[in-house]
Amino acid sequence: MKKKKISYAKYGYIFSLPFVITFCIFTLYPIIFTVILGFTDFKGLGNVTWHFLDNPFQNFEAILTAPTFKTALGNTFMIWGWNFLPQILLALLLAAIFTNVRNKVKGQGFFKVVFYMPNIITAATVAILFGALFGYPMGPMNDLFTTMGWSDAPIHFLQNKWIARGVVSFIQFWMWYGYTMIVLISGILGINPELYEAADIDGATTVQQFFYVTIPNLRTVLIYTLVTSLIGGLTMFDIPNLLVTKSGPNNATLTTSVFIYNQAFSGSYMYNRASAASIIMFVLISILSAIVFMLMQDKSEVAEKKELKRIEKEMKQAAKKGGTL
Repeated sequence: MKKKKISYAKYGYIFSLPFVITFCIFTLYPIIFTVILGFTDFKGLGNVTWHFLDNPFQNFEAILTAPTFKTALGNTFMIWGWNFLPQILLALLLAAIFTNVRNKVKGQGFFKVVFYMPNIITAATVAILFGALFGYPMGPMNDLFTTMGWSDAPIHFLQNKWIARGVVSFIQFWMWYGYTMIVLISGILGINPELYEAADIDGATTVQQFFYVTIPNLRTVLIYTLVTSLIGGLTMFDIPNLLVTKSGPNNATLTTSVFIYNQAFSGSYMYNRASAASIIMFVLISILSAIVFMLMQDKSEVAEKKELKRIEKEMKQAAKKGGTL
């Protein structure tokens, strides 16, 4: 008699149901609802009546032409650029030092924990810490400037737009360079050690190994780091919102996420405008991520794939012709 086969596939679907249901309720539905609201006149949580606009892109036009949104977008890119460039450079340097086989650093575990520690601290705690450091009229920075004779009167640091932006950028850099370092270290440890042994035999220096072995083989991890940093940078909210009251002087620290929050939960509670701004940022991030993928692609690998596809196509055509003879 034939044994009846037991299928366990249904149990996999059953076990995945809680995640699917939770995802649909708390992620998929809010995303779809947000997209829909961008084309309506919906305002306020208590307003149950809303309609689709005659001009479906009215909210998007209002957001794109709003001077405040342009300021927020410029601030977002500026603050992200100021913190990402030093972040990736320092993370690469530390990753290269910690993974260098020739001169092993003692106490690597301790240093890695110390560098990664700021990433564990909550954003609210960090904002309170730096708000106290640059406090007015009394604070450690003001005490330092007064003691050193650099200033006769207390300085309101966070009321200077460039200082406020610089502090926010530094906080973002300080909180995330340790995380970026850990990701890069894991990427470097995944590179085939034989490549470094071959480079040693050929007489390559440590610097040459870094630029000609490490960086090319770290391309995938660098793409991941750049894209995740881009997404995190363009959606930063906690530090700019908590550190400086009302986004500082002339909206110096106003970011797009803070702008969206203000549209939805301040003033006239314009959920439709906030939804439209969210969609605009989603599209912008998607386009920039696609550009990053295109720029960071290995051109030789792309050319090799195209050549393989061409050969496969020719082989299929040859097989079809052979079958008709």
